[in-house]
Amino acid sequence: MNSEDKADAGGDTAALYWRENVKLVCGLLAVWFAVSFGAGILFVETLNKIQFGGFKLGFWFAQQGSIFVFVILIFIYAARMRAIEKRFGVSDK
Repeated sequence: MNSEDKADAGGDTAALYWRENVKLVCGLLAVWFAVSFGAGILFVETLNKIQFGGFKLGFWFAQQGSIFVFVILIFIYAARMRAIEKRFGVSDK
């Protein structure tokens, strides 16, 4: 394998790594959008029929739920990226 083949293989690996990263980010953003926009705006009337901690569920999602989901998604992103980095050999550990 000459140096051009190695550079091309490295480029393919970098492109695959980036594709995995973008796919993960897009998926997590879709979940966050569905929770914050869907539960907090679109389905608020339906969700308000359910009580959660003394508050209507639609109100709770609009005020707190989407923030909690966002924090959970940050931890999911970190864990998934750790696995992706190990798979592509770019982990710092």
